[in-house]
Amino acid sequence: MRIYRHRIADDLLKRKLLGKGAVLIQGPKWCGKTTTAKQVAKSLLDLGDTAELSNALETVQILPKKLLEGENPRLIDEWQTLPELWDMVRSEVDRRGEMGQFILTGSSVPVDEEKRRHSGTGRFGWILMRPMSLWESGDSTGKISLSDLFSGQVFEPFECSMELEQLAFLVCRGGWPGATFLEGDIALDQARDYYEAIYKIDIHRVDKVRRSSERTRLLLRSYARNTGTATSFSKMCEDIKANDNATITYETISDYVDALKKLFVLEDMPAWNPNLRSKTAIQSSDTRYFIDPSIATSALSLGPKDLMNDLKTFGLYFESLAVRDLRIYADALGGDLYHFRDSSGLECDAVLHLRNGEYALIEIKIGGKDNIDKGAESLKALANKIDTDKMKAPAFLMVLIGVGQYAYRRPDGVFVVPIGSLKD
Repeated sequence: MRIYRHRIADDLLKRKLLGKGAVLIQGPKWCGKTTTAKQVAKSLLDLGDTAELSNALETVQILPKKLLEGENPRLIDEWQTLPELWDMVRSEVDRRGEMGQFILTGSSVPVDEEKRRHSGTGRFGWILMRPMSLWESGDSTGKISLSDLFSGQVFEPFECSMELEQLAFLVCRGGWPGATFLEGDIALDQARDYYEAIYKIDIHRVDKVRRSSERTRLLLRSYARNTGTATSFSKMCEDIKANDNATITYETISDYVDALKKLFVLEDMPAWNPNLRSKTAIQSSDTRYFIDPSIATSALSLGPKDLMNDLKTFGLYFESLAVRDLRIYADALGGDLYHFRDSSGLECDAVLHLRNGEYALIEIKIGGKDNIDKGAESLKALANKIDTDKMKAPAFLMVLIGVGQYAYRRPDGVFVVPIGSLKD
């Protein structure tokens, strides 16, 4: 029997159950939603099971409330297969007037949105669950806490042990919980299998529109080539045609991207819009990312050795891994993650912005002194542009690196933190 690895979502779920009648956990398949929910659930309706779903479809027509009977919190797994449950749960929450009654999990947006009559505001809490961060999978020591840095704590320099080969493996393996218990090529196979299921099976199940598996595969490959950029859908059309000689339109890409977002495969990053002293135009385009870097490497058939032989490409997919982890940690801290880019060419890979107005500026580099120096200079340039009469100064500046011998604070105050030492 496998041990259960603690998830950051565990604490989020327990907290939300104390303040809401029901909690919805959404996220990609195989990221651990059901397993996490089972840690606190006292009864289960498993609509992911074909036989149980068939029985539920009959029961909902005859005695619908029976589906909600059971010890609380009652877990309803893959609830979106029976969209009528949303309003049933909402009504039951109102009737009982108690907190922590239901947990709903779903790996896609419901097919029939019209059957969800009410938004659930005030009754439901929401959690977006992603694949594991390195801290959750046991691949980060967690010696450096973002929460501590926001509190003004400073750490003493210490040595770090992650090697480039190990990092390349972690990028390609991804944070899929089942894969973290496996080794070598067997672990890597899990991401490849997940990727193939997206375009062969899941794209046809997400809604009532029949889509092409081949077009989905081509789009995933283009998204992978453009990971970490603000590439437009129009340019993706050109990219697909240039690389695969395929006919595809802007409208098609937009439709397929929407479907893949409903499956929680894609998760673009919005732009940050701070108050600046200068009148430099801020670019507002989203940056393209998968919810896990292993989907991108699988789409392009890249393995750890391929990344080791092309450090520029490695850097792009390491950035994607870092963004995944930072998003998970941001959820734990009550914050969101953004990117910054202006018309002068100044960029910041990640802005971790908390709800209390505090924020951190983070540059992501695979490693190397020159890259760290460039990242630190970029961070300081952006910090100097911010109008601190209208908003707070950044709580801290950080260059988040893939590999490096030490974690330390530079003389200019910029933190240099290997990702294998970071946690929320």
